[in-house]
Amino acid sequence: MDADKAQITEVLIRYATGIDSRDWPLFRSCWTDEVDLDYGDVGHFADPDAFTELFAQIHNPMGPTYHRLSNFVIAVDEGGDTATARTYVHAVLMITPGDNAAWVDAVGHYDDELVRGADGWRIRRRVTHTPRILSGGVPS
Repeated sequence: MDADKAQITEVLIRYATGIDSRDWPLFRSCWTDEVDLDYGDVGHFADPDAFTELFAQIHNPMGPTYHRLSNFVIAVDEGGDTATARTYVHAVLMITPGDNAAWVDAVGHYDDELVRGADGWRIRRRVTHTPRILSGGVPS
């Protein structure tokens, strides 16, 4: 794997690690200062700080979460400062701390556009595709 693809993969892994460890500065470090993020039913976002705050509000009260990323398909453009990535995601969220009966299990992929800046690679655009979401033990 070349250096750019390795660095882009690290950005994507930082995203998942930031959520699962509740490390919101790490999570925020994945995004450019202006973003176009389409998270389907969750919403569409242009402000990475507001997006980070929303994800903190959603995930902080939960039990453990596990965002597993795989099948990284990365293409760096000829100029070397922009790239695209498609990444599979399988997220398991334990809704309530200490209660393994309430969970959400989502499968899909992210289509990302990334740019190289002074601080390295960052995501500027994301479209999420989540064809399957299951849940168990979640009050209706």
